[in-house]
Amino acid sequence: MNQATTATGASDVVYNEDVVRKFVLAATFWGVIGFIVGTFIAFQLAFPALNLGLEWTTFGRVRPVHTSAVIFAFGGSIMFATSFYVVQRTCRAPLFGGKALANFIFWGYQLFIVIAALGYVLGVTQGKEYAEPEWYADLLLTVVWVAYLVAFAGTLMTRRVSHIYVANWFYFAFIITVAVLHLGNNITLPVILFGGESFVKSYIWASGVQDAMTQWWYGHNAVGFFLTAGFLGLMYYFVPKQAERPVYSYRLSIIHFWALVFLYIWAGPHHLHYTSLPDWTQTLGMTFSIMLWMPSWGGMINGLMTLSGAWEKLRTDPVLRFLIASIAFYGMSTFEGPAMSIKAVNGLSHYTDWTVGHVHSGALGWVAFVSFGAMYYLVPKLWGRTRLYSLRLVTYHFWIATIGIVLYITAMWISGIMQGLMWRAYDDLGFLQYSFIESVEAMHPYYVIRACGGVLFVLGALIMVWNFIKTIGGDIREEDEFVAPQGAAAE
Repeated sequence: MNQATTATGASDVVYNEDVVRKFVLAATFWGVIGFIVGTFIAFQLAFPALNLGLEWTTFGRVRPVHTSAVIFAFGGSIMFATSFYVVQRTCRAPLFGGKALANFIFWGYQLFIVIAALGYVLGVTQGKEYAEPEWYADLLLTVVWVAYLVAFAGTLMTRRVSHIYVANWFYFAFIITVAVLHLGNNITLPVILFGGESFVKSYIWASGVQDAMTQWWYGHNAVGFFLTAGFLGLMYYFVPKQAERPVYSYRLSIIHFWALVFLYIWAGPHHLHYTSLPDWTQTLGMTFSIMLWMPSWGGMINGLMTLSGAWEKLRTDPVLRFLIASIAFYGMSTFEGPAMSIKAVNGLSHYTDWTVGHVHSGALGWVAFVSFGAMYYLVPKLWGRTRLYSLRLVTYHFWIATIGIVLYITAMWISGIMQGLMWRAYDDLGFLQYSFIESVEAMHPYYVIRACGGVLFVLGALIMVWNFIKTIGGDIREEDEFVAPQGAAAE
């Protein structure tokens, strides 16, 4: 049972769950590491002495470690785990390529994560906004990603049902678009084979506004397809499963898909308002960003309305609370984002902590919460347990993490708006009323609050780890009063 599970209604199909288990464990590990590193750099901003005077521990080196750990290590492992789990079950087919291809994808991706993290700490990166790792890490990721595409697409092509469930549409769009983004933004060749230096192959990306445009085409669509489309695929499978209800509107899910993937790819220029980017390009990015509000909220409505007739489940099912709260955060973030893309609003918000608060309301509230919900659903199934060790611990995790998120994002909203107002305040003579260092000093209490919110979020994640350890060990706490969904036992 632990090595492979037989599909319900397809007794001759043996699913590859070994790779799913590995990615769930990897996501748990990298998530905790990424959250701890993020909290550490939050304290560095509040207390600069924590930079420790070492080049390897400075904010500039450690910050990309946090970013990549939570997005690509934690989020990426979640995407691999859930997409491999979902595509096999919705296609009633085993994972294409067998165990050999699956193991190559897993270990290749973990190797990429380690190489990238070492590159950040040692200062060997391409130096762009997201501090992409150097060319050798790019090449490794390209090979692993092609293998991922082969495994996923091959499973779709060998499916035993005619229909392709909508979650697989989102997963497939995520895989294809991330590949295009990665290749388009990382066209480099080594100057010195082992020296870590590189040069840009095409003059189009050489420098200046063209490079900035390419970077934010990559950066915003990494958010759009890695952190949105991929996790929407997760939502469209695990919310109906945990709620034991069909998707509210399958037709709406298809409209949601096509509108989202068409509009998102054009929104990147809103990161470059009031720069040397041509004004028409800035306006184009703003327009498409505002248009994105509607398909985004279409997906939110579809997810929330899936609970029609089953809202009482939220009283007793903390796993479902994670999933539904994540959809609420998704709706909030996808309203705030288009609002911040409007030039008049962006003039106040850009380069301030407001943007940091916005990003983390989506990253922690949407991406992390929907991931936690999926992991809580998967762990008992993958290890053949009837239920989680403790649903009460899931409740503790939910509320502790929620309080942490609220502290974080409200502190950043307040500090960000204060920053913007201080930077544009003039005295009666027309001079700036505050120096930059005065605005930095004013941020200190909010940075402390933000860091404390991070501590709570880490504490919640550690509670989850303990719950997983006990669940995998086969323990169950008797004091929990909870009736598991009928499908909670391992299939």
